[in-house]
Amino acid sequence: MIEARLGACAQIVGPITSVFRWNGEVQTEQEWRLEIKTTADRVTAVTAYIKDNHSYDVPEIIAIPIAGGSAEYLSWLITETRS
Repeated sequence: MIEARLGACAQIVGPITSVFRWNGEVQTEQEWRLEIKTTADRVTAVTAYIKDNHSYDVPEIIAIPIAGGSAEYLSWLITETRS
């Protein structure tokens, strides 16, 4: 996603232990959380990329809006997600 300029930065956090209900049963899995720094107009493309490449039927994909930040970082974020 970084090479494709869908995101400016990606951070991999884990392994983490997730406990969730799937197909009527409680599951416990080791997972990794991937945080992708991107712009609002790239969220649809990032979502499609994850769905196309993830092994889960329903991967966790959430978007958290950026309420603020340093002007320099936000400018870098925009620059890095443009071709």
